[in-house]
Amino acid sequence: MTVIGYARVSTSDQNLEIQEAALKAAGCGVIRAEKRSGTSTSGRAETVLDFLRAGDVLMVTRIDRLARSIGDLQDIVRAVKAKGASLKATEQPIDTSTAAGKAFLDMLGVFAEFETNLRNERQLEGIAKAKAAGVYKGRKATVDVSRIRTLKQQGIGPSAIAKTLGIGRASVYRALGEQTTADPSEGDAGDPDRRGGAVPRVANVAR
Repeated sequence: MTVIGYARVSTSDQNLEIQEAALKAAGCGVIRAEKRSGTSTSGRAETVLDFLRAGDVLMVTRIDRLARSIGDLQDIVRAVKAKGASLKATEQPIDTSTAAGKAFLDMLGVFAEFETNLRNERQLEGIAKAKAAGVYKGRKATVDVSRIRTLKQQGIGPSAIAKTLGIGRASVYRALGEQTTADPSEGDAGDPDRRGGAVPRVANVAR
């Protein structure tokens, strides 16, 4: 039997040492440590869970280090059980190999999700208040409108501008206040993507 520890913090400026020390004291021979959001199972599913074998134990300090939603937690517990392993925590009476430990795990998972939902609601309320007060700025713009207009004034076409700035052509048209259709005033030299692509006009034939 191998006891595999899992430690996680949400941000890069948080420290993993306390969790790692607790897991080592609990007898973990292998410890997987990560700095990432608990709302995603990517990384865990590809590493810790794949290491588990029948009879092994996956050890954490608390379940909120492993999952942040009841659905995520249930998926992990099922994966652990399918491996013939069990899940335990050093700071909580959790042991999926026993009925009492499994029941306590389910209860904590519900409360963890409830706390996350409350946090999200408070954040949305704060944003709504900031918007009402006219102080909410939102996400920083990723498109440099002034740069786009400068390039346009230099005779560069939307497709070439989009390629130069690494953005979509629709973003260029929006910044210029133009429709996303071709601009007939734009010459072929201004937009390399349309060189040679103009539809020839058919002269009227006298009958």
